[in-house]
Amino acid sequence: MDLKETDILGDSIGEHWYYCSKAAATRRLLGDAPITRILDVGAGSGFFSHHLLTQTAAQEAWCVDISYPADSDATTVGKPVHYRRDIDASDADLVLLMDVLEHVDDDLGLLKAYVDKVPSGSRFLMTVPAFQFLWSGHDDFLEHKRRYTLPQFETLARDAGLTVQRGAYYFGAVFPIAAVLRLLPKGPQAAVPQSQLKRHHPLVNGVLKTLCSLELPLMGMNRLAGLSVFVLARKP
Repeated sequence: MDLKETDILGDSIGEHWYYCSKAAATRRLLGDAPITRILDVGAGSGFFSHHLLTQTAAQEAWCVDISYPADSDATTVGKPVHYRRDIDASDADLVLLMDVLEHVDDDLGLLKAYVDKVPSGSRFLMTVPAFQFLWSGHDDFLEHKRRYTLPQFETLARDAGLTVQRGAYYFGAVFPIAAVLRLLPKGPQAAVPQSQLKRHHPLVNGVLKTLCSLELPLMGMNRLAGLSVFVLARKP
């Protein structure tokens, strides 16, 4: 959860079609397996941790991000949330890396480091942006290093010592729209790094939400195309 995007959307982030749909996809991929403690790496505002604390029986979250000015503590629906710039080890049974690994030069090294910080059996839910040919000023604005295919991301997880349980693309319903917009010839303004995330008219936001919700039941079968890659894996 990039803090730059939090600044753009503000308090309305939970209603934005992209984050609302991504949160729903997160819950669907996790299934009904119990969650006790969350370690949210590169958490930013902690949006996904807050969502899971609210919507599941998870009891506690540790949000780690080098962007935090200082360590702090808070609560969500009465459950503790700890914000830390770093963490040495954790007994979390769920590790989130939501659009994090594309930001670092050594994605494998960072993932391995967090695999080593948690006990065997911990699950890892991870997302990254899909397909290098979709690179745009949005990636430059967010300081991405790369985009991934699903096979590439599953290989990365395995190389880090994880067992992949599920992998899929998501946002396939809006993929053709985004691909056309990003591949069309662009003017000089397109060279300026800028976020493509913005607040939409409620009607547009609702239509995009609906498209993504219709895709959700088929998410586990989508190994073809989408804007995001999701992988659920477990530390043996």
